Amino acid sequence: MWRKKKIIIPAVAVLAALVGGGVWMSRGSAKRDPAASGPATATVTRGDVRLAVACTGRVVANLDVDIKCKASGEITRLPFDISDEVKKGDLLLELDPVDEKRVLSQAQVELAASQARLAIAQRNLAIAESDLATGRRRAQAALESAQARAADSRAKADRMKQLLAKELCSQEDCDTAVTSATQAQGDLVSAQVAIEELKTQEDALELKRQDIVLAQTQVDSNTIALTQAQDRLADTKVISPIDGVVVTRNVQVGQIIASGVSNVGGGTTVLTLSDLSHLYVLASVDESDIGKVAAGQEAIVTADAFPGRIFDGKIVRIATRGVTESNVVTFEVKIEVTGRDRPLLRPEMTANVEIVAAERSGVLTVPSEAVVRKGRQRFATVVKGAHNEERAVEIGISDGLTTEVVSGLNEGETVQVHAGGSESRWSGGGPGPSRQFRMMRGR
Repeated sequence: MWRKKKIIIPAVAVLAALVGGGVWMSRGSAKRDPAASGPATATVTRGDVRLAVACTGRVVANLDVDIKCKASGEITRLPFDISDEVKKGDLLLELDPVDEKRVLSQAQVELAASQARLAIAQRNLAIAESDLATGRRRAQAALESAQARAADSRAKADRMKQLLAKELCSQEDCDTAVTSATQAQGDLVSAQVAIEELKTQEDALELKRQDIVLAQTQVDSNTIALTQAQDRLADTKVISPIDGVVVTRNVQVGQIIASGVSNVGGGTTVLTLSDLSHLYVLASVDESDIGKVAAGQEAIVTADAFPGRIFDGKIVRIATRGVTESNVVTFEVKIEVTGRDRPLLRPEMTANVEIVAAERSGVLTVPSEAVVRKGRQRFATVVKGAHNEERAVEIGISDGLTTEVVSGLNEGETVQVHAGGSESRWSGGGPGPSRQFRMMRGR
């Protein structure tokens, strides 16, 4: 057992040395003079630096629509299956329409009956109005005739009274004239009463008009019921509201489903359609990095399903409010996948994202280990023969391996690389973005 350990330990040490050597060789311009035993050096060169924020997320579709049916019943047609493409207006589902057709027929019969009752009420009103008009003319003529007879009879009675006073006529003739005048007055009163009775007929006409209103209301109600029955019959067919792809199918032909409108539980979800015309990645960015992220920035997206392949992306939305989970605050960032290989990605895939927070091209660069911090200033050691010069420098962005030099150094100068003395904006925040992304990006 002890002998095995003695063999394993040197092997591990050799492996660590090989890995360390590989990492050292990947430092780009950093080099060591094989004839010297001093620290490693690097040359100030022009190059590109990219500051990126690394995060993970999941691929989502542009739009997901749960398809439910407004009607309840047995499924008779279900033409699409998972992964099938559908177009807007395609038939997705059809239920057995027997019950809805029966309800529709009953609604049609009830509407026809109410329309007939309305027609009868309207006819009765027309007849009553005609009778009233005729009666009014007859009564008016009778009244005028009675008024004339009454006036004539009164005049004759008055003359007979005068003649009787002069003894020019008999008492009998006078009494007859008075009686005629009295009868004529009674006929006048009867004619006036007939005129008053016409007002009662007018009130009866108003009742007939209300009967028409009630009949019309019933027609309107039955019309609405018919429309609802037609809608329920139409609801037995579900039409696709969007162009998309079927991502879930939860039912089969012959299954009885519940209405999505009348059912308390929300009804049965038949299918789920996804609009894949645009794909997005919903990534969670740590609060320490969210300040570097802004809408419109480019992003590099990779997926484990397609190793070595890069998908271009662009930030379209940043959540205003963060989410706290296990005392870690993250912000949701929505990234649209814009590359031509976008159709390879599928919803719910796990995606690795590097958001390009800043990028510089053709700038002076040195390995990040060549810059050290002393107080509030940064310095680089310039190699000048036997004597080295410590020079204050101003740096720009850093990707964790390479740092941009804004001032203080010149192209072609040689600087020392201090092992473990990296000056990077990623220091203390975990490892910076991998060089693998930049290498694949440059292909």
